[in-house]
Amino acid sequence: MGIGFKPLDNKASKIIKKADFIVTSDRILDFFKGYKEYELVKNKILSINSMSDVIIFIKEKISNPETHNIVFLGSGDPLFHGIGRTMINEFGKDMVEIMPDISSIQLAFARIKEPWDDALLLSLHGISDPTGQTNKISITELPTFLMKYKKIAMLTDKRNNPSSIAKLILDTLPEDYSLSYRISVCEKLGYPDEKITQGDPVEIAKMEFSDLNVVIIQNQQDKSFKNAPIFGLKENEIHHSRGLITKDEVRSVTIHKLRLPEKGIFWDIGAGSGSISIEAAKISPKLLVYAIEKNEAEIKNLTENKSNFGITNLNIIEGEAPDILKNLPQPDRVFIGGSGGNLNRILNIIDEKTSCKVLVMNAVMLETLNEGISYLDKAGFVIEVSQIWVARSKAIGKELRLNAHNPVFVIVGER
Repeated sequence: MGIGFKPLDNKASKIIKKADFIVTSDRILDFFKGYKEYELVKNKILSINSMSDVIIFIKEKISNPETHNIVFLGSGDPLFHGIGRTMINEFGKDMVEIMPDISSIQLAFARIKEPWDDALLLSLHGISDPTGQTNKISITELPTFLMKYKKIAMLTDKRNNPSSIAKLILDTLPEDYSLSYRISVCEKLGYPDEKITQGDPVEIAKMEFSDLNVVIIQNQQDKSFKNAPIFGLKENEIHHSRGLITKDEVRSVTIHKLRLPEKGIFWDIGAGSGSISIEAAKISPKLLVYAIEKNEAEIKNLTENKSNFGITNLNIIEGEAPDILKNLPQPDRVFIGGSGGNLNRILNIIDEKTSCKVLVMNAVMLETLNEGISYLDKAGFVIEVSQIWVARSKAIGKELRLNAHNPVFVIVGER
């Protein structure tokens, strides 16, 4: 039963009066003391702050045939990042009845007089059930969502508070984007000392807030990449030097062969202008992409492309492989676009990182092809090689002819 924002209706009031046990936390109990039903049922209330202990208690009591009705008091809507999911998972839908109050998100939008049917709803709150399943996103994923949606509302926690969210926006997004956001912090909704604070990220980052809050972020200037293509960027849309870029057709095959996961770590070694990194980051916003590049001019291209496409899950690593790889987190996927003559040493580092399930290399020279296949075979990878040969049309007057590009070998190792 959710409480917090409005009196109990007749059905909920009757149920709670007939309950054998009423279970809740200290915080919710303090709130419930303001309800008219409290004095009638206070002798049946148990405050248990550990969710695992709550589950144990309920399981013990429902095994007694004399127990007919247990009420757990939660906050707002128990099915919106609340206890409802855990109760249904533990006891099944037939044994659970959900009686929601309005959600804090709903009330927050009402307080700032904004529609919420077009908002993305997220939770940074550390809610977990006894099985260890979590019901939240990582704060590191937030900038990616902010670049795609004009309006986001989220539940926070002590660590991921409004100030840290504002600082993250300032640290990870280009300045002209970060300052286009307006943040509304709705504190202690439903309490007598409820408070609404609004400002830009610079203002909010300097403030302190109660742990009980809802944050709403709105893009005021329509600076959004929502309509930009997720996959299929053209070479002329990616800033690069002297034609040094993985061609569109080869890039599409390469990314397909990488079989990118939804989450994880991806290394792009010899990233160049970052065409593979940019597309990979756009396809899988929760994937952490590490673009490794030693050339200063290409680092500049990488940085510009990251900013132009609003990529927030891309880390640019300046340095030369394989030495620079040793301190990076273990990869789930690896692409080698350039090795600087260190292919065997790079492959040796990757082979030691047992987390890597798929490795893809592009090669133009037969020597690179042979070196790559030989190493992957000895390392126990299952190998597949494709040759991509592309001819593009070129207008000659009113007619078209095909111009051939150099063939590229796409080498895939899986384990």
